[in-house]
Amino acid sequence: MNCIIVDDEPLARKAIQKLVHQTENLEVIASFNGAEATKDFLATNAVDLVFLDIQMPGVNGIEFARTIPKSTLVVFTTAYHEFASESYEVDAIDYLIKPVKLERFQKAVEKANTYCKLFRTDHTNSNIENITTDYIFVRSERRIFKIHFSDILYIEGLKDYVIIYLGNQKVITLMNIKTIHELLPKSFFVRVSKSYIINVNNIDSVDNNTVYIGKNEIPIGNIYRDYFFSEFVTRKILSK
Repeated sequence: MNCIIVDDEPLARKAIQKLVHQTENLEVIASFNGAEATKDFLATNAVDLVFLDIQMPGVNGIEFARTIPKSTLVVFTTAYHEFASESYEVDAIDYLIKPVKLERFQKAVEKANTYCKLFRTDHTNSNIENITTDYIFVRSERRIFKIHFSDILYIEGLKDYVIIYLGNQKVITLMNIKTIHELLPKSFFVRVSKSYIINVNNIDSVDNNTVYIGKNEIPIGNIYRDYFFSEFVTRKILSK
């Protein structure tokens, strides 16, 4: 898998390059200090993954990510926590806080590698085959999976695919997140950001910005926050 690095700070670019060199099956093919030069490079080169800073002069990383081709994955690298929720609104697959630790970096790369393999595979026949009162049939990788609603922890949308997380298993199918959300029971499936739908029955805890399901942390988008809390959290809180 190849990658490019986009950051206006030379030391930050060197730090990511060092992490790449410590990671198997990942190669840096270019690095840039801003969006304009990167845009020209992406127009003429196939890039699997972009490590993208957010706060840069001129066009910032969030704005630039909206212009990156669908076939290229984005991992944000930033010193600021407050952009995390917004980053998932532009289909970033991960969000790394500087200084980035090797273990956390490699976890993001592993996720990116999984998605790269997905995009290179023909999934044109993958979709939801049938839906009943408490389960669905989903086509994925030449098989049809029966999935009970109660087993779904959450669903992640990435470009034209959705990933259904079922504890130790995940099922990937060709469908956008809006379409699958319309098919699920609204009584306990709620969309909490552009990229995530959660099963409220499997929530362990929440705070103002995050839903915690087991070891998974799902960001809450700004435009979804009020509805989620008013309909699924506030009215359920026990009071004296």
